[in-house]
Amino acid sequence: MVTEPTDWVMIIGNFGFPIAITMYLFIRFEKKIEKLELSISKLSDVIREFRRD
Repeated sequence: MVTEPTDWVMIIGNFGFPIAITMYLFIRFEKKIEKLELSISKLSDVIREFRRD
């Protein structure tokens, strides 16, 4: 079990930065994924309309 303050600093140093970067990338990619989802939906609608003709 972690009891020393230096142990906490080491844990935060080892895991805090990668966690922060991961959260940043998830938030950033979420916006791009939403745009991609909208584009795919529009493309699906266009293909559906094209097949009707």
